[in-house]
Amino acid sequence: MSEFSREQKEKFMQIALLESKRAADKGEVPIGAVIVDGGGKVLAKAYNRREGKKDATWHAEVAAVRRACRKVKNFRLVDASIFVTLEPCPMCAGAIVNARIKNVYYGAKSDRVDSEANDKIFNSDALNHKCNVEGGILEGECAAVLKKFFVDKR
Repeated sequence: MSEFSREQKEKFMQIALLESKRAADKGEVPIGAVIVDGGGKVLAKAYNRREGKKDATWHAEVAAVRRACRKVKNFRLVDASIFVTLEPCPMCAGAIVNARIKNVYYGAKSDRVDSEANDKIFNSDALNHKCNVEGGILEGECAAVLKKFFVDKR
């Protein structure tokens, strides 16, 4: 997948990392997301706010999808890419597919997500859209933010 250069991917993941740190500052699980259009313009960014919003669906990815859709006034984000600090959960994978996002880039691999289940969501013949997925973008930095959050919490 060569939609963006390595430097561009890292730049966008840095933005997602800043969002994840905003979440941590509020006591939320530190996951951040940013959605960019095909030209690399940031459409939306968000971070987890489940605790503050008292809403189980307020994951960074879902919030970013909502904001990007409002910005472009369409639920279809066809040429967009999402950068997220942690591998998306199945709910977020479903939202990403439904928004027709082209590329999914994530940092750290989740030990709570069944990657095979996500692969079925992102590449299902039963759905009308498929996503390209690439993990490991600034993986160490993304994992470190999460690890620090949970160490500090204990």
